[in-house]
Formats: sequence, C-alpha cells, structure tokens
Amino acid sequence: MSWAGFARAALAAEPVALVTVLATEGSAPRGPGARMVVTAGCQHGTIGGGALEHQAAAQARAILGLPPGSWRVQDYPLGPLLGQCCGGRVRLLVERLAEVIEEPAIITLGGTIQRIRLPGEGRDPASEVSQLDPGVRRGAISARGPLPVSGNSFAEPTETDAMPLFLFGAGHVGQAIAARAQGLPLHLAWFDTRPEAAETPGVVLANEDEMVACAGEAPADAAVVILTHDHGLDYRLTEAALGSPAHFVGLIGSQTKRARFVSRLDKAGIDAGRLTCPIGLAGIDGKEPEVIAIATLAQLLTLRQAA
Repeated sequence: MSWAGFARAALAAEPVALVTVLATEGSAPRGPGARMVVTAGCQHGTIGGGALEHQAAAQARAILGLPPGSWRVQDYPLGPLLGQCCGGRVRLLVERLAEVIEEPAIITLGGTIQRIRLPGEGRDPASEVSQLDPGVRRGAISARGPLPVSGNSFAEPTETDAMPLFLFGAGHVGQAIAARAQGLPLHLAWFDTRPEAAETPGVVLANEDEMVACAGEAPADAAVVILTHDHGLDYRLTEAALGSPAHFVGLIGSQTKRARFVSRLDKAGIDAGRLTCPIGLAGIDGKEPEVIAIATLAQLLTLRQAA
C-alpha cells in the first residue's frame, strides 16, 4: 500500500503524522520526498537510517496531540551523536496531517500547514519551476542554513524511484562505480575506513563497527555492494547485510571467495541464498575496474526494472 493510501485509511480512525524528507546533504539513507506515516501504534514507509527513523517517529508521535496541520522542521546530522555512520545531513518536515494530497503541491508554513495542489501541466519540466508561481522552485529547500519558518512557501519534494545504494569500499572498483552512478536512478551512500579515502569526494569515513551497523540497517528497497580492502571486513559487512531486509547484497570476489564466505555463513546459521558473488551482470567479462563497475551498475538497473 502507498503511504497516501495508508495515511488516508488511518486518518479516518485516528490522528496521523507524516514525516517527509525535505532535503539531504552528503550521504543519506533516503532522498528528498521520502515519507513515513506514523500513528500512535504503528509506522508505514521508511525514511531509512535506523536511529534517525526512531528519533523521527518519536517526534511524529509527539505531534499527534496537537491540532491537525501542526508542524515542525527538524535537522539531523547523521553522525556519532545519532549513532549513524552515513555522515550526511537530513532536514525533515514532521506534521500532524489534516488531509492527504498525493499530487505535487505548494506547501505554505503558517499557524498550520496549507497545501495547494500543483497540477503537472503547471510545471515547466525543463526548469522545474512552477508556472503558477515563478518564485517557487522544487529543490529550493536546503539541508543546511536557517530552517524554514512561518510564511515560507516551497514546492513539496517528490522522491524519485531511485534505489538506495550502500557502497562499502573506495578502492579502484568503488571509485569506478561511484563515478558512473552519477545520473543513474541510484541514491548513493558510500563508505570507507581508510583515512586516505577522505581525499575522495563523496566518501564518508567510518570505523568498522559503524559500517557494519549501517549495512545491517539497509532498508528493503536498497542494494548493498561490498568491496573493501579487507576480507575480514567484507565478511562482517556481508553477515550484517544478509541480516537486513536489503533487496540486493552483492560481494566482489571469485567463486573461491564466495565458497569460503558461504561456508562461514552456514556455520553461523545465516542463509546465504541472497548473496550475489561475484557481482556484475552475466556476460560482461573483464577484471578492469571500469568493466566491473559497468557490469555491476547494469545488474542493479535490472533489479530496479524488475521491481
């Protein structure tokens, strides 16, 4: 069921809160427009991130006792204070829902939130500027700087169907994958433990435990690709990712590496049936990092298409 369908059904019976990702910066588990519906007793949908989601759900339940249309905008740095290793920033809108609008809308913050439907034909697709109000631009909300305040209006973000990609390892293959992921429908969160990886734009430095925790929190629609410099860390990440609901768990390596990992996983009582190793679309051969990257990205795009 879509978030809107769940929210509409729940709203007929009880107060409902909606958490929307307004903006992100750096590595974040979900992109702008991701939504999570929260009631007193349950949640539907995900904004990702484990501890982030727990905090956001608590904020949402706190707002259930306020009048419909009440709202808060909250920033979350995804670092150690939140128990996250993503390293980015997320700006959230938490609101007590008054109504459910699925179409693109202009949000105006006031005493209560007001939404004005924005028909698709009213938007110039090239510039993403509303023809109804040239001053309102999708994506105008930033993850940094002053919070939106009463009187501000902005186009409500709409999440694309980008697949969250958790990429562990910033070696030659990791760099090739990240470089070629630009422009593809993938939302990249990229991690490495080595200090020298900090020189590579887009990489989040994290210790091994933080990376393992992040792999274990991968959401159901995510792909996890593991290609670090350390086989021991690769195993820990693989074990954690297989314990998550991630849609895809991929590990770089040979059939021999796969056999060794599967044997260890079996002894640990972990089902390795979801493990893809070697990674890459069948029929695309080659050991060059660029070839592996293209084969892996093609494999991920086929999974997205199948979904």
